[in-house]
Amino acid sequence: MKAVYISEPGGPEVLEVREVEAPLPGPGEVLIDVVAAGLNRADVQQRRGFYPPPPGASEIPGLEVSGRIAGFGTGVSKPFSLGDKVVALLAGGGYAQQVAVPAEQVLRLPDGVDLVTAASLPEVAATVYSNLVMTAQLQAGETVLIHGATGGIGTMAIQLAKAYGAKVATTAGTDEKVSTAKAFLGADIAINYAEEDFPESLRRQNGGKGADVILDVVGAKYLKQNIEALAEYGRLVVIGLQGGTKGELDLGELLRKRAAVVATALRPRPVAEKGAILNGVRDHVWPMVADGRIQPLVARTFPLDQVSAAHEYFDSGDHVGKVLLVM
Repeated sequence: MKAVYISEPGGPEVLEVREVEAPLPGPGEVLIDVVAAGLNRADVQQRRGFYPPPPGASEIPGLEVSGRIAGFGTGVSKPFSLGDKVVALLAGGGYAQQVAVPAEQVLRLPDGVDLVTAASLPEVAATVYSNLVMTAQLQAGETVLIHGATGGIGTMAIQLAKAYGAKVATTAGTDEKVSTAKAFLGADIAINYAEEDFPESLRRQNGGKGADVILDVVGAKYLKQNIEALAEYGRLVVIGLQGGTKGELDLGELLRKRAAVVATALRPRPVAEKGAILNGVRDHVWPMVADGRIQPLVARTFPLDQVSAAHEYFDSGDHVGKVLLVM
């Protein structure tokens, strides 16, 4: 089969398509003929040498796929059949024509979504649902601040938070993306972080109140401002480190606000935890996709042999929604 490998840490040019042996499903795993794979920030960090796969995971990048079930290992208890159309959440291995994955990390497609578009869903749906709903306990009527409005996480988070009845504020780096976040994605407040101080702008546009929940993909660079932007009893959930890993935390302000800071990562979680998250996605997010409250957004698709071009486009930040590789 064809699969993508990283020849050395670096830019998109280090991605190579190679012919390799197809995987064999182990106990409790299913084999999937991959139709499409989603690009994620974690893939870029792995390509740059900053985010190695967890122990035992494939060195092939790719954390989410869509496809058809092509085989079974022993002891698979989920009621799947050969040829079933599915999506899967992976610890690695998605940039390939086949992948073996624990059955707990596989879901059938939501109604009304084609097989290619479906590859845009598992990683972002699991990330957003687990952090906004399971971890932050977002409630209807609360204000949530979502950084990175037009990326894969941002576009899903805005829609999910709105569907849960929250007031949504978001940040983006250009006026065009700010307009997209409000007019197309439904954000109530959109802030151009390149031109405004987002904590001050949020309070000005939100009746003097900060955010009850903040979903942050930036990390250290935004730590001080995120704490400023929190409301009393607010919850800051850090899920990315695009802006660095080390920052100074004002514990006094955190104490005064009775606020919390939580950091989570999806990729290294045990299979059972990923399975529980995906069960929640199936029960609570898939119905919203099926009835149109959440729309999967695909910016562009690239064939597998153009993986370097796909990463170059992803790195540009020009996309609204997901970038996919199509096998």
